[in-house]
Amino acid sequence: MVETKQKKADIITVAKAARVSPSTVSRYFNHPELLKSSTRKKIDSAVRRTGYIRNRAAQTIHGIRSGTIGVLVPTLDHAIFAEVVQAFSDHVAAQGFTILLASHGYDLQNEYAILRKFLEHRVDGVVLTGLDHDEAVFQLLDSQNIPCVLMWNYAANSRYPSIGADNEQAGRLIAEHVLSLGHRRVACMFPPTNGNDRALARREIVLKTLAAAGVEVPAAWMLTTVYSISESKLDAKRLFSQTNRPTALICGNDILATGALYGATASGLTVPDDVTVAGIGDFKGSSEIEPALTTVRLPARRIGQEAGRALVSAIVDPTAGTCSSLNCAPEFVGRQSSSAPLSFRAAIEECGEKDTM
Repeated sequence: MVETKQKKADIITVAKAARVSPSTVSRYFNHPELLKSSTRKKIDSAVRRTGYIRNRAAQTIHGIRSGTIGVLVPTLDHAIFAEVVQAFSDHVAAQGFTILLASHGYDLQNEYAILRKFLEHRVDGVVLTGLDHDEAVFQLLDSQNIPCVLMWNYAANSRYPSIGADNEQAGRLIAEHVLSLGHRRVACMFPPTNGNDRALARREIVLKTLAAAGVEVPAAWMLTTVYSISESKLDAKRLFSQTNRPTALICGNDILATGALYGATASGLTVPDDVTVAGIGDFKGSSEIEPALTTVRLPARRIGQEAGRALVSAIVDPTAGTCSSLNCAPEFVGRQSSSAPLSFRAAIEECGEKDTM
């Protein structure tokens, strides 16, 4: 017996199943925001029943939106960007868009190659992470006249609209906190800055803020550590094993700070009595480790939502013009991993005892 292939459902099949016109089905896919919720539900049910898959390639040839947005992040190995990407994806999905997600491994040349692939797939918009990109990337975006948002970092004068946090402000907040506690023997642990404008901005402002207060970080205490809890633990152990060790360690992000906490414990030190450890980010879990991590909160969820809102608006209504940059301000979060150095506390207590005599 010869089996015959079932004919694939088309837009007419869906329209009949949903009892609407083919143009309404088309509007459901291309401009869902124009339909009532009840109509969208009817069509969605018909699409599921009939197994209809629309031909995106044919649509893009005729100038119809692909319904996809390309999102480029530096890495997928860690949860650094997970929250911001999830918030972005949730927002654009509610507007009928799907994301194509890729990482470039902090290689700006690789970023250009991936961007070309995104454009070959006719994405409707592009999200890049950070502010610094190869000039060829910007030229490609300019030539294609495609909506683009720079997510995670903020700068008022960015080449494309930037929606994110001011990393200089984040670095300044954590450095000022450590100084306010009375620490003068301060070490720093930052990730490699090549292709990472976020780490570079934080590191430079931390060192500048410390220097302005008369605190210089010795070369042996200026650590460059990859995004890895295990590597930061090892580097912290080496640092804390020195006879001449710091009383505070400022880390460029919470992943490094988490490893540093483990390194301090493995070295027989108590945080924060023996050493203060502070990070930047306030990632999920930073408040749950012991001791809870002092850090600067980067509002990842808000950044993702605002970036999604801005890019969808630029795609849906090109006549509205370029969206504005938005600073989602970082916020200092003091927890149990930081305190004044023992010598500083002892001096204060001694002064207090003299005052009572």
